[in-house]
Amino acid sequence: MKMLCVFSVTDRLKYIGHLDLMRAMQRALRRSGLPIRFSQGFNPHILLSFAAPLSVGMEGMREVMEIPIEGDVSPEMFVEILNQSLPALIRCQSARLVEDSSPAPMSQLWAANFSILPLEYQDEIMAAVPVLLSKTSIPAMRKSKKGMVEIDLRPLIHNVLVKDNSIQALLALHSSGTCKPDLFIKALSQCAGLEAPVPCKVTRKALYTQQFSPLEDM
Repeated sequence: MKMLCVFSVTDRLKYIGHLDLMRAMQRALRRSGLPIRFSQGFNPHILLSFAAPLSVGMEGMREVMEIPIEGDVSPEMFVEILNQSLPALIRCQSARLVEDSSPAPMSQLWAANFSILPLEYQDEIMAAVPVLLSKTSIPAMRKSKKGMVEIDLRPLIHNVLVKDNSIQALLALHSSGTCKPDLFIKALSQCAGLEAPVPCKVTRKALYTQQFSPLEDM
């Protein structure tokens, strides 16, 4: 069996990198004494996988990870025991058991919902949202293994709402196309007539499948 867990990373710990976050989670799992399944070989390690890396400087409210287990433990007990070993700013919020044959969360990931709070030029940025959405094409440059390549952001922007002085953006996040929040903010700033991208506080609020259902419920 596998435990599908939803967790959050907030406040100061948003500044640690993906590998450091994985190490922190692995250490907490080792300390917890939970019946975690390890790999075979001379250097056994925890077979932990995250649905998607969390960018440095970005809080994650409902991140998803998958942990193979062996032995009996209820999801409620798993959450309680793991939280006792985790740092205070990383919280396991919920968990449920899934079969070993169930697809990995990473393979089902399609989009993410971001809360984007402009720290400057709020009125200009909010006014630029309908201008951006009216475009049929939004060219942008993205760094790839082969260097800088041009992509079209428009089909990768699924939905955008302005709510409570922030922007709620549902953006593509999968292997065949990703709209990173920094590219979205840059395009929005250009629509607002600004010379440089506006600094923003970005929070990843949830992850979704291709059917736009929560990834944690797959």
